Amino acid sequence: MATKPIVAGTDGSEESLRAVGWAAREAALRGAPLRIVGTAELLPRMTPRVGAHGGSYETVTDVLVEDRDRALAAAAERAAKTAAGVLIDTDVLTGPTAQAVTEASSGALMLVLGSRGTGAFTALLLGSVSRYAASHASVPVVVVRDESPAQHQLIGVGVADIESCRDALTFALEEASLRHAGLHAVHSWHTPQSDFTRAGPIPTESAAQAAADAASQLASLLDECRAKYPDVTVKHEVVHGHPGRALVGLSARADLVVIGRRPGPPGPGSVRHALLNHAHGPVATVPSSAGPSS
Repeated sequence: MATKPIVAGTDGSEESLRAVGWAAREAALRGAPLRIVGTAELLPRMTPRVGAHGGSYETVTDVLVEDRDRALAAAAERAAKTAAGVLIDTDVLTGPTAQAVTEASSGALMLVLGSRGTGAFTALLLGSVSRYAASHASVPVVVVRDESPAQHQLIGVGVADIESCRDALTFALEEASLRHAGLHAVHSWHTPQSDFTRAGPIPTESAAQAAADAASQLASLLDECRAKYPDVTVKHEVVHGHPGRALVGLSARADLVVIGRRPGPPGPGSVRHALLNHAHGPVATVPSSAGPSS
């Protein structure tokens, strides 16, 4: 049984409850405890009011605290119904939500968050929390977007740089093994100007050789990493095009898509940005010890 917990954040929205349910099932798979966290961060420029004699009125703070406690209770109930037998704990966090939730995941197996909340403000808040955590957390972060009720029995993984994606690949293989699922690895290569460079079009034979070399390297890496997971059926492909587009497409038929990452926010054209905004299911970003940010 795993001793490290899985941490899930909640704000009471249905999206965050869906993430809690995903985290509860993951905790059951791994034999891990589940820690559900929530905050009552003040809205910008709103502070508690104090009466003339020092007594507190019912303020925005009081409402937010009540909502937080209600959200934690609802999340714990959802988790218990989803995965009976999992040890569940709830914790109140203080400070700015994004930083507090991210710091709370330190030392955990992973952090699980919804992609957005409900309503204009909560959608902005939860979206900013998941994106901050997916850029700064020291542990894998799973952002649960739309989840299909049917299981595909497939885990997808994007291999950006052949030599720097071992952490993401190992995480993906472990997920596939736990779920008795297959693994589909995708490596995408492309040139910013399609098949053209400043010197003119790339020769067809050069493009074919580049794809063959990438496929060979990917196959070798997969053979090395899957030695610990002989039960997992692994397929791989090298595609010519933007990797974000390829992985968003894969997400429609996978239970989870995994990519590696380095610290820092993703650029608007990055793979991470594309998946967090357009994936059809849960996305895991796994800290990488080397290589470029995804």
